[in-house]
Amino acid sequence: MVAIIPSSQVPRPAGFVPVGIFFFFGAAMAALAAVTLLNPGTFLDQAWRLNPQGHRQLSLLGRNIGLLFVVLSATLLLAGLGWFRRRLWGWRLGTAIIAINLLGDVIHLLTGDWKSLIGVVVAGLLLLYLSRPSVRAYFAT
Repeated sequence: MVAIIPSSQVPRPAGFVPVGIFFFFGAAMAALAAVTLLNPGTFLDQAWRLNPQGHRQLSLLGRNIGLLFVVLSATLLLAGLGWFRRRLWGWRLGTAIIAINLLGDVIHLLTGDWKSLIGVVVAGLLLLYLSRPSVRAYFAT
């Protein structure tokens, strides 16, 4: 017989706080990208110095691509909130976001973009972490 431990008594897994902060950081970066893509030519465009090729590629898609970054930012914010509130939907949303990111990085890697190998490794490790029974058990049902 397996004993069911109430989620309030499950110890917080190591790495829980950094993953939640990662979701909020991603939300902030996506919001910054949204602002700069929807309203180009401001001092905030300086942030694109970190990824000028990405900026060129996204700019070719038009200003409305910024709306997708608004949605991404809101989704990451929601995942962070659900994560820190220990909601099962927060774990599921965060896991889905990381899995979709991993899929995108794998596709880029297969097209010859070797820089995306870092993303594959990071997202893969995050998915391994998220799928650990101790992490999953920490979330209320």
